[in-house]
Amino acid sequence: MTLIEEIVDARPGSDLAEALTHRAEILRLSQSTHDAVLFPQSPGAISHGLRAALASRMARQYEVPKLAEHYEELIQQSRDNDEPHDAATDAQTAAIVAHCDLLTLRPRDATRADIEKLKASGMGEPDVVRLAELAAFVSYQARVIKGLQALKGAK
Repeated sequence: MTLIEEIVDARPGSDLAEALTHRAEILRLSQSTHDAVLFPQSPGAISHGLRAALASRMARQYEVPKLAEHYEELIQQSRDNDEPHDAATDAQTAAIVAHCDLLTLRPRDATRADIEKLKASGMGEPDVVRLAELAAFVSYQARVIKGLQALKGAK
């Protein structure tokens, strides 16, 4: 069972589970993307723990509490929680969180100037792309879950 199936509680034999069997490849690819976005071999400036924390924050903003809880568990499992912090890393983390909030809550308002703010905090182009990938995936995942929950509730 994939994370999406678990969160929407698609119990075997239910109409929702039956419908999802016809989308098994999409669910499998969604799970693979989850793993690739949350646990890349080269996380760059966005550690695995920070990725999970940002994903949890986004899930809460999308009002998908079970998804947020999943990401909170990943924060606990992360081994990079004890990374040293200084003023530079704190400023970069603040810029990352602000940009993630923008992409989650007001994506139409994102401009080139917002990317420049991230770069001014010390992020390189690859990390800006990594952050956009994370925001796009969690947005997709939250919307799929909310849609499936609506279908389940419509019965």
